[in-house]
Amino acid sequence: MTAEDPELPLANLPRLEPGWVWLAGAGPGDPGLLTLHTLNGLRQADVVVYDALVGPEILTLARPQAQLQFAGKRGGKPSPTQRDISTALVEHARAGRRVLRLKGGDPLVFGRGGEEARALVAAGVPFRILPGISAGVGGLAYAGIPATDRQTNSAVTFLSGYGAGGGLPADIDLVALAQSGTTLVVFMALSHIAELVERLLAGGRSAAEPVALISNATLPTQRVVESTLGAVVGLAAEAGIATPAMMVVGEVVRLRAALDWYGALHEGRTLVADPLGMQARKDAI
Repeated sequence: MTAEDPELPLANLPRLEPGWVWLAGAGPGDPGLLTLHTLNGLRQADVVVYDALVGPEILTLARPQAQLQFAGKRGGKPSPTQRDISTALVEHARAGRRVLRLKGGDPLVFGRGGEEARALVAAGVPFRILPGISAGVGGLAYAGIPATDRQTNSAVTFLSGYGAGGGLPADIDLVALAQSGTTLVVFMALSHIAELVERLLAGGRSAAEPVALISNATLPTQRVVESTLGAVVGLAAEAGIATPAMMVVGEVVRLRAALDWYGALHEGRTLVADPLGMQARKDAI
């Protein structure tokens, strides 16, 4: 199939021209969460340079003649350097190939897409950025946890649990963030979860505050474990939560009892209409 195939809703979408690089988000894992722009790129690319979080079901959507080049970074394992990846993108483009750089989630949300785009600018390579559904939004939705809800929170903070130096990010004041009281969604949460929790507690967050760990979000292997801030470190180890995993901290986690559509569909979970008891409070007024 081609981008002009009448069976696909791609006829009026842009062409991936030779010598161009498209930096695309593949979403959190479920192939159904791809955007049409990214699917369009997969159907046209000569080379697909993909990350570790891009699953085989998504790669099967590439055109059969496409070269698939792995460029994944996984902690503690041999990985190509960022310079190697950027150099490969430039070299493919200069060779006249149509290049799709495929990254999990959104390429500009903890995805180094900005670094790669700047390398392309420096090399004079034209590019397009195709946003994707971030795991911080799509992964939460599949876990039955809204990022915001009028009953619990009007703000949410997304942060990385893994910094450029290998530890927690140095540019985040976790104590101040804890004191803000905002809902927290922590990407790459497991590597330094004990230190992360310690700093949040030191900042005044309650040990009883609801927490959820989401592993392999949106995939058939998805796991969601609910806990509290004081108990989550031990539970994560006991439950054997696998990476990639996110941690959600805040009262909004309690809404999962009503919104876990995925658990209801695949595990027969019974949903509760009013998990916060808000209706009872209204009736009492």
